[in-house]
Amino acid sequence: MEQTESTQLIAPKGNFEAFRDDDHYKEKLKEWGLSSAKEAKREFWYKNRSFQRLVSIKGFESYGTSGEFNTLVIEFHDGSLSCIHPAYLKEMQSSSFGKESLLTLNDKESTTETKPVNEKQAAAKELEPDITAKPANKADKAAPAKEPKAKKQKAPKLELPAEKVHFTAKVKQFALVYNPFNEENDEVVVLENVQIVQDNPLDLGLAWCSHSKTLKKFELAEGDLLEFDGKAAAKKMAKGKDVPPEFLIDTPVLYKVNNPSKIVKK
Repeated sequence: MEQTESTQLIAPKGNFEAFRDDDHYKEKLKEWGLSSAKEAKREFWYKNRSFQRLVSIKGFESYGTSGEFNTLVIEFHDGSLSCIHPAYLKEMQSSSFGKESLLTLNDKESTTETKPVNEKQAAAKELEPDITAKPANKADKAAPAKEPKAKKQKAPKLELPAEKVHFTAKVKQFALVYNPFNEENDEVVVLENVQIVQDNPLDLGLAWCSHSKTLKKFELAEGDLLEFDGKAAAKKMAKGKDVPPEFLIDTPVLYKVNNPSKIVKK
């Protein structure tokens, strides 16, 4: 039986994003590290000190400068909704959950204070001679002063629109990036000449996006020109782990396109 009155629920702030279809649901689960199986899980364990029960994921909220982070919206069997971080829900699926939560461990580490040093010991330490110091030698020549290195100028940070926008881009290559949630490499599409179409067009240069089932239907190839809608996020593409050279890119890719839709291949 549900006991949500004894559970501290965090209600969604307002309208949250629902999944467009089953493929979108599977893609997001894989991104969060909650399921990479062919048949995506529909229910997950929600646990605390006194009980555990099955919940389903109804959608998600986006936050961050460009909406690149997600909070899950889960539903209990009685219809109650609550928000939870994807990593915390993943942690709850472990049989050892509750013995020592990773989040609790992090809190302990952040609140640990260093023990005060005994004043007498500190004073004695200051009086100890430095036996490692070498005597001064008049013949030693003064080392030439090092010239300060010139600081590299960083490229100005782009102000990305928070809402969905229209893009034009060209397929540069396919790549593999390491996903720490499922400890596997995910296939992505690297795009070049990426531009946000608006009154004052915004050039992103290189960007990347997940090679989802929706994109695979278009049978993309290097050099294909694309138009689509999506959200831009300042999220650097990670490197793949133990992957063939053709799936690596040596140029930093600093932007990601989330949830591309209304795709047109020219």
